[in-house]
Amino acid sequence: MKDVTLAEDLTHDIFLKILLNLSKFKKKSKFSTWIYSITYNYCIDFLRKSRKENYVTIDEERSLVGDMVYEEDSNLIEIETSRMIRMLDMIRGDEKMILVMKYHDGMSIREIQQILNVSESAVKMRIKRAKEKLRQLYNEIYKDD
Repeated sequence: MKDVTLAEDLTHDIFLKILLNLSKFKKKSKFSTWIYSITYNYCIDFLRKSRKENYVTIDEERSLVGDMVYEEDSNLIEIETSRMIRMLDMIRGDEKMILVMKYHDGMSIREIQQILNVSESAVKMRIKRAKEKLRQLYNEIYKDD
């Protein structure tokens, strides 16, 4: 979230929701996956209600750079990381979220599948499409570099 106060409010609401729904946890998945699912769904619902404003940003998403950076020069990696973070703000929230789950949070396809309640192939396809969109944006914006 771009606004610290808003992020704190949402965090408070999510913790309350988890506490109130603790009895509904059926132990079919890891507790952390269940909590992540509640958090993800709550944030997506919030974003849908607030479509006019783009609240989601990613401050430190360095994992995605590995797919697009081939040089070992640390200065170049810093530049590429900065570019990647800016580009993440240009893609849809659901595309950004699946990349964050996979590359930042290190979630497995199976964990993402459980959270999103879709098939394994759907998760893989969404990740592939989001990465392709990021590559396409990169090529459009930085083609002359």
